[in-house]
Amino acid sequence: MAAPVPGTARARAAAAALLLGCCGAALAGGLQDQAEQFFRSGHTNNWAVLVCTSRFWFNYRHVANTLSVYRSVKRLGIPDSHIVLMLADDMACNPRNPKPATVFSHKNMELNVYGDDVEVDYRSYEVTVENFLRVLTGRIPPSTPRSKRLLSDDRSNILIYMTGHGGNGFLKFQDSEEITNVELADAFEQMWQKRRYNELLFIIDTCQGASMYERFYSPNIMALASSQVGEDSLSHQPDLGIGVHLMDRYTFYVLEFLEEIHPASQTNMNDLFQVCPKSLCVSTPGHRTDLFQRDPQNVLITDFFGSVRKVEITAETVSLDRDVAAFESKFPEEELATEPLKYAEQLPVAQIIHQKPKQKDWHPPGGFILGLWALIIMVFFKTYGIKHMKHIF
Repeated sequence: MAAPVPGTARARAAAAALLLGCCGAALAGGLQDQAEQFFRSGHTNNWAVLVCTSRFWFNYRHVANTLSVYRSVKRLGIPDSHIVLMLADDMACNPRNPKPATVFSHKNMELNVYGDDVEVDYRSYEVTVENFLRVLTGRIPPSTPRSKRLLSDDRSNILIYMTGHGGNGFLKFQDSEEITNVELADAFEQMWQKRRYNELLFIIDTCQGASMYERFYSPNIMALASSQVGEDSLSHQPDLGIGVHLMDRYTFYVLEFLEEIHPASQTNMNDLFQVCPKSLCVSTPGHRTDLFQRDPQNVLITDFFGSVRKVEITAETVSLDRDVAAFESKFPEEELATEPLKYAEQLPVAQIIHQKPKQKDWHPPGGFILGLWALIIMVFFKTYGIKHMKHIF
């Protein structure tokens, strides 16, 4: 048999090496394509900036509005590290609060939106126009702690919720200063230029709220408001026990809507636009989507109100039974620590809004007994005169 020609063997080896190189390049290219597809959405994290701009006890509802949204975004997965909460007044510790350390959003007094683990980042006189704009634009002193910073980037979806007293083109802070729609629009433009957001959802519950988004001009912004220009945003849920309204109408129905949302929900933004028609809100809610690149029908509620869960699909089967059995064998059932109930795991609003208010113990108002005795004595004098007084005493 003839021996193989050395040149032919070298050619075959070179061809095999070339084939392996092509396969490796194709495999690497496939992995790169998968990675690009994995992050193609440009959205990897969510943030929320929740602002109550009102002080004083009669503005109780504005604090309840903000805490209700705070509770909802936490329930849907956004952690406190990605929430900047600004409350202009501490209603939970107000001397007029008959139930200290609580803030309720419904007259049944079942849903305490203050909870046990609320992390307020800016409180009282820290809630100013300057601090709010600094949070948005990132122009914060180096000594500012991490919890007071909006550490977003160009892959962040940001929810900005504001509530308080406003007018045509402005929102008041602390009844001492105000932010205009032009200042807010310029702050959002700075955020876009500095690549501090991917998409932004702006929601405002105030009188003439639609005027606050009229001047927006930056891309990828969707805005919602509780009332049109010239309209008032009305309160809801009056409570005679504390003497104030517990929430505003628009936020109340938004909260009711969010209670039906879970992290895997496919509900889109068009559904959110319909939550409070004029028949319920009395005012006319508005929204603006012309700056937003995506169709609102394709934007999930959880794109802003929930956490981001990137999932990589694999065809391989992973068996966990053996590992789980080994872990459980180490600890008896009674020694397994149970997770305590968290702040967000409270009775949902959907289960309580149709309940009848609890019966309260009736107590006569002050001076009622004294007035009753005075009436009895007057009737006695009118009927018998003073000569019969000796029969009483």
